Amino acid sequence: MQKNAIVPYILIMAFGIGLIFFLSLEGANNQEDIAAEHAEEGGESGDAAPEGDGGSTESAEFDPEAQAQQSCVSCHGSSYEGGVGPSLVATELDQAAIEDIIANGKGAMPGGLIEGENIPAMAEWVLSLE
Repeated sequence: MQKNAIVPYILIMAFGIGLIFFLSLEGANNQEDIAAEHAEEGGESGDAAPEGDGGSTESAEFDPEAQAQQSCVSCHGSSYEGGVGPSLVATELDQAAIEDIIANGKGAMPGGLIEGENIPAMAEWVLSLE
């Protein structure tokens, strides 16, 4: 009788593991959606962020540090020395490699978090971190 009592627990556990697996597949294939939602968060509330905060699409008004505070600290840490994502401080990557990662993403980082015309400025800012 005790073997029959274990069966429901095994079924529930198998269902839970399967559910987690399928939900993780859903998250792995929507990098563009994540980037779009992240960009919308910064752009929809016009009065919540001052001009030049990094949400602007004009390069002259783009502030890489403000954009990093908004988009990067959650993964790279408040001092950019790593967290979920790698350290940005004193990186060994060159400008082109950093621009490619910002534009296209890498690993769990989605591409498209920074507008295309602002990518070179953001990469320069990352290289300036010490």
